[in-house]
Amino acid sequence: MTEVPALIIRPDDSRGTVQRQLARVLEAEGSEAGMMEARMILCAALGLDHAAFLRDQDRPIGAEAAAIATEMAARRARHEPISRILGHREFFGLDFVVDPSVLDPRPDTETLVDSVIVAVAERWQAPLTLLDLGTGSGAILSALLASFPYAFGVGVDRSEAACKMAKKNLAALGFARRGAIVCGHWGDAIAGSFDVIVSNPPYIAQGTIADLDREVRDYDPHLALDGGADGYDAYRAIIPVLPYLLAPDGVAVFELGQGQGSVVKELLESAGLQVAGTRRDLAGIERAIGARRRVEDP
Repeated sequence: MTEVPALIIRPDDSRGTVQRQLARVLEAEGSEAGMMEARMILCAALGLDHAAFLRDQDRPIGAEAAAIATEMAARRARHEPISRILGHREFFGLDFVVDPSVLDPRPDTETLVDSVIVAVAERWQAPLTLLDLGTGSGAILSALLASFPYAFGVGVDRSEAACKMAKKNLAALGFARRGAIVCGHWGDAIAGSFDVIVSNPPYIAQGTIADLDREVRDYDPHLALDGGADGYDAYRAIIPVLPYLLAPDGVAVFELGQGQGSVVKELLESAGLQVAGTRRDLAGIERAIGARRRVEDP
């Protein structure tokens, strides 16, 4: 078992004491939420929810939980994301299982979901058809199925392991009958007409992947990060087929990397789509871009 430097958890230490010790170590290693992450680790090690943990702060942690917490803390000190350690991540109020085969869902991506909800707000009770290209864990697809109760969605991913994870998450969230997962390459894997098409494609330029934060570079699958030499390969593969997959007046929404809005806008317009605008995330960065198929398009 790997120990975290400067952290020795004794079985008779109280849970509150261990949380404070662990938080100091995590903050020294760069965590900006040491107390919260320490509580998450201890809840997992003890098999408790947060309320039960807070009610019994003075109880000894015990030998088994001390060993589990020490190992988890060692992983976090190596900058492994807390969601990877715990094996799940909350996204749009839903809980998703994650593993090394899928991108860790991030709050910024909720901006894409927000954009879809706003774009088709008047049709939220309609039997919409949804398509999620590069579905990964199924987070975006599931968030949309939760937001549109009469919709049916299809998720596509080229990774067989990711497809298995997406199926697992859809089933756990109760969406197995309203969703399907297809293993294939972008739009080549699917045919039909969809009211909403979404994608959070890989958009990091190859040459800059090594410069990403360690939590991303070392733990997210590079297949979900690598956008080619300039970061736009996936957009170039997906956008030309949108006119053939979008229903009349259908909506497409993409996640954007920082500063990519103008190029993706040009790609959408070149495909004959009408760009509806962009939406910024909480940091003020253009994070999602939407476009519509014109009703008069063939």
